[in-house]
Amino acid sequence: MTAPIPAIVMAGSRPGPDPLLTGSGASTKALLPVAGQPMLVHVVRALRASPLVGPITVLAQNSAELAAEPGLAGLADMHFADSGAGISSSLAAALPPGDDPVLVTTADNVLLTPAMIAEFLAGAEGSDVAVAMVEKDVLLARYPESKRTWLKFRGGWWSGANMFRLRGRRVLPLLDFWGRIERDRKKGLKIIAAFGPWLLIGALLRLFTIQQGIARAGLRFGLKATVVPMSEGEACIDADKPVDIELIEKIMAGRNAS
Repeated sequence: MTAPIPAIVMAGSRPGPDPLLTGSGASTKALLPVAGQPMLVHVVRALRASPLVGPITVLAQNSAELAAEPGLAGLADMHFADSGAGISSSLAAALPPGDDPVLVTTADNVLLTPAMIAEFLAGAEGSDVAVAMVEKDVLLARYPESKRTWLKFRGGWWSGANMFRLRGRRVLPLLDFWGRIERDRKKGLKIIAAFGPWLLIGALLRLFTIQQGIARAGLRFGLKATVVPMSEGEACIDADKPVDIELIEKIMAGRNAS
């Protein structure tokens, strides 16, 4: 039986003011209430409810503040660590030793469920780097009002679902590279272009699928990289804007009712 995978939750704040926090009383996005609980509580409880997930580490600039959140009290095998200035460098510092895999998600991935975790980890098996993504038609079939950032490839448009599986420290060169381009994370073509003109041209002309594109990008770092298509549109609805939170709370209300 495979040992439970450790998880890292990225719960830090980006530089500059966050419009979501205006008038909320919350000091950081991870503690912003959604459906009556801080975002981070929803995510950590989903992870802890999964039998596939082992120890959980929460990374944030002020991790002590998050550790004091009452909604996290009593949860087993929880750890908190202070992060640095950048996402990639903070994640690199938190990786376990060796090549053992780790699951990474974010504090605003509030619709996360154990079923999503199981689907992702099954699809990620055997890879060095795996990225959860949702195809546009899957999302819009149920939530046509949701607006995401899309990467356009042959066979579909894709949006990230805030789950990653990394094979320990062998991914450090990739994280170092990501640290130089993460400021453009919402600009799909800039991200693609950073991996080289061949990938940009291929994406613009739709010469390959996103699975082929991610695999080629991984080869640049000697890594086996894969996309895991998620079957639930909710997997890519994170809490970035007030309209996202409205939709998330509507979805959660429907879950509770059923």
